[in-house]
Amino acid sequence: MQRKTITAQEAADYIGVHIDTIYTMVRQKQIPHVRVRRRILFNRETIDSWMAEQESRNYEEAI
Repeated sequence: MQRKTITAQEAADYIGVHIDTIYTMVRQKQIPHVRVRRRILFNRETIDSWMAEQESRNYEEAI
């Protein structure tokens, strides 16, 4: 069974940014995440949807 959640480091690797960027985005509530006690977790499917939404927004702003 494959995990549905990924860690902050895995999320950083997945979207191609530094781990510090992920923590900054979490603090500023810019990326969807869930906290389980001290752990910050991300749903891979939610990250995919969020990235598609960001891409769409950037494209629309460019027009």
